[in-house]
Amino acid sequence: MKIATAAYPLDSFSNFTDYVDKLTSWVRDASENGADLLVFPEYGAMELATLAGAEAAADIQTCLRVVADFVADIDQLHRELARTFNCYILAASAAVFDPVFEGLPVNRARFFSPDGGMAVQDKQIMTRFERETWGMQGGGPLQVFDTALGKIAILICYDSEFPLLSRAVMEADIILVPSCTDALTGYSRVKIGAQARALENQCVTVMSSIVQPFLNCPAVDENVGAGGVYGPPDVGFPETGVIAQGVLNRPGWTYADVDLDAISRVRAGGAQLNRLHWEDQAGRVNPAPLVKL
Repeated sequence: MKIATAAYPLDSFSNFTDYVDKLTSWVRDASENGADLLVFPEYGAMELATLAGAEAAADIQTCLRVVADFVADIDQLHRELARTFNCYILAASAAVFDPVFEGLPVNRARFFSPDGGMAVQDKQIMTRFERETWGMQGGGPLQVFDTALGKIAILICYDSEFPLLSRAVMEADIILVPSCTDALTGYSRVKIGAQARALENQCVTVMSSIVQPFLNCPAVDENVGAGGVYGPPDVGFPETGVIAQGVLNRPGWTYADVDLDAISRVRAGGAQLNRLHWEDQAGRVNPAPLVKL
């Protein structure tokens, strides 16, 4: 399969049609380049806050609710794009105020298939900004989606930094890592996390990012990132583990060809078998004693 992962700049819009045109152009471009799976970043939908005017977009709390009100329309657009261009699309995540979670905001990504199907994945662990400023909470449990492209899971940004979450989706061939990071340090943490998860699970991880400043919405005003596709540095994969790497802060798609058979082969007969040997940690992970030397 061919994967397209986005380094996505945010824009201001005067109407929803402008947003439709932008997303259609991005998806068409990836489709014309042969992409089967398209990955947009965490909080990429925040650009829609500008539709409510400058004051609403500039308010840290209001902007979440403005975008949440558009989620149904966003989903319908992505459902149509996935069907029209015959591809799987991970839409940019957005906050939703789901009654299941007592009306508190949850960071939710939505995943669309070419036949019109949709599944959702909520972020599990909140960053400090999400907890302390937005009052967000973790949502529904992790899932693995069985698709025509293989088994796919989603770890949203900060979630990729926690190995036990990755282990929970160990059946996945591909883990998507949509991200939103405001500094090189944050981007580096998520990138390192994505590469570590590919190593542990002997799978492919796909990182997407928001890029470039967006001063009209202070919640996502500073953005640093790039697209990237990673695998285990082992048999059938690049020696660095980097399958494809975008240029930092340069908007556009990063493409990678991924062979599911290579994932099966490295899991069965790699130089190392990290995924299989995970259980060897049992009994060895108790807190180590402090030994004076």
